[in-house]
Amino acid sequence: MTTAPLPEFTHERVSTAVGERSGLTMTVALHSSAIGPALGGCRLWRYPSWIDGVADAMRLASAMTMKNALAGIGAGGGKSVIALGPDDVLDGDRRRDALLDLGDLVQTFDGLYRTAEDVGTTEHDMLVVSERTEHVLGLPAANGGAGEPAEGTALGVYVSIERVVEQVFESGIVSGRSFVISGLGQVGSRLATRLAAAGARLSVTDIDATKQAFASSIGARWIAPDEALTTPADVFVPAGLGGVLTPAAIAALPVKAVVGPANNPLAYASGAEHLASRGILYAPDFVVNAGGVIHLAMVGEGASEREIEGRLRGIGDTLSEVFHAARSQGVTPLAAAQALAVERVEQARERRGALV
Repeated sequence: MTTAPLPEFTHERVSTAVGERSGLTMTVALHSSAIGPALGGCRLWRYPSWIDGVADAMRLASAMTMKNALAGIGAGGGKSVIALGPDDVLDGDRRRDALLDLGDLVQTFDGLYRTAEDVGTTEHDMLVVSERTEHVLGLPAANGGAGEPAEGTALGVYVSIERVVEQVFESGIVSGRSFVISGLGQVGSRLATRLAAAGARLSVTDIDATKQAFASSIGARWIAPDEALTTPADVFVPAGLGGVLTPAAIAALPVKAVVGPANNPLAYASGAEHLASRGILYAPDFVVNAGGVIHLAMVGEGASEREIEGRLRGIGDTLSEVFHAARSQGVTPLAAAQALAVERVEQARERRGALV
């Protein structure tokens, strides 16, 4: 069985271990702590091989460096992955064991990496992790934590959609515009609700067919998952797992723009150029989906709800800055966002070096 190739090793540290309680393979990838201790959630997912989990953690960690740099939260980038094999069963006891094992692995980073929830994990899972390490964010609000960050992520994506619509149609009004939303999880469903309330025309889908009831409740049209990339719309919103925008998918994508909360929706980085060549505006995922980390970081700092909302709405300003840089430099928005993030990381590294 073939596995995905490992990404380029630009990381400060990558640790992979087999949990002594659960027997599951897990990885913590610390990409950069130049700006500050890394922040990035724990993904619990099923992979063809353990090495695919390592590769996923490394890719996601480097994306978190860019996300956190542009979010301005004083954090570096990292990610953790608990890898389930094709035949692994995760019952209640083994799930708890896996989370305790993760806590032990996170603790070995001595605070340079802080975890939180991500795909496959919840705020209540983070409570279990916190039994083994203090370096965890996103605990339930009832336990003194920041709670569920999905609402913050959804708000950040929504204001980004307004900026994208403004770029494409010279007006940021979403009413009457058509959207395809692929993925109705914690963020996708909240985003769909916001767009529906604003008068957008929605076609939605999810691998979980029971989400059709939710679609009906907000007046959205349900489509099959395999129709998400072929249904005509103004904007495609990837809100599930990454890698959906393959060369073949981009070649046939019947939209004017792509913006959504999914991490790494491009199967290959060259997809940004391919989208641009077709006249499709792409909003980099690590810019628009930063609301969750902003929420976690600012709640941890004791910020007010008003201050947090202001920063979340500021994601739209960051995206507009990226679009302006892309136009002025003659590059894709992805290249412009990456360059801006790298500049901030290098400046932090230089400042840190000057203090040594």
